[in-house]
Amino acid sequence: MVDKLKQAVPLAVAFGVLAFAWIEISLNFSFHWFDNGDLGNGLGLPANFHLVAPAAFITWALFFAAGADMAAATKVAIATVIGATAGLVLMVASPATADLPDFWGIAVWVGILGFGAVILSVFDWYYAPASLVAFTAVVFWWLVTGMDGWAENGGGVGSGLKSLAEPTSAGTGAFGGVFSTPYPWVWVSCLASLLLGVVLGLLSTVLAGSIGAGTASRAKTARSHQQL
Repeated sequence: MVDKLKQAVPLAVAFGVLAFAWIEISLNFSFHWFDNGDLGNGLGLPANFHLVAPAAFITWALFFAAGADMAAATKVAIATVIGATAGLVLMVASPATADLPDFWGIAVWVGILGFGAVILSVFDWYYAPASLVAFTAVVFWWLVTGMDGWAENGGGVGSGLKSLAEPTSAGTGAFGGVFSTPYPWVWVSCLASLLLGVVLGLLSTVLAGSIGAGTASRAKTARSHQQL
């Protein structure tokens, strides 16, 4: 138990430090540093480009699941781009197939794209779990931000404060319009955040290695002093 704890501590510390930094940076980016005006409560209206804070944790976890090395980072990154782009295809194609209020157009394209995401697993360079969760993250953020393209007036009202006062805007279903976002920016924002999760995974292993090496060095020095 003690040995397992010693092995886990460096990675736990690295993860905790980087998780704190990511949340602090991503939320300040969206609500303070890169916004479209004051909401009147101390927060800014996020611009069309967001840093989607939860998304990075998805690919961060998958990086560890895939092996936590450079090969894992490459596989997860490639599959993430494929999965997120499949989400973009869904957002473009499903409204052209069947618009609001019919869901079958969305369902058809989810089935087609899901088949493609899984069949690609025959290739060694492809990591299907990362593709599926990236697709899920993009589609989920599309739902949260107003389903631009599928729902009338959906998603396209997040570019200014005046839009929040319009009762027919997508803001009704997108946290009062605060997260209402056009679908191309949904894709860009999610993809950027997902790929940053891979970077955070790499950084956490490097930082954990440094902490572990420092701890081992101090332990070795202490043992040497005790022997003297």
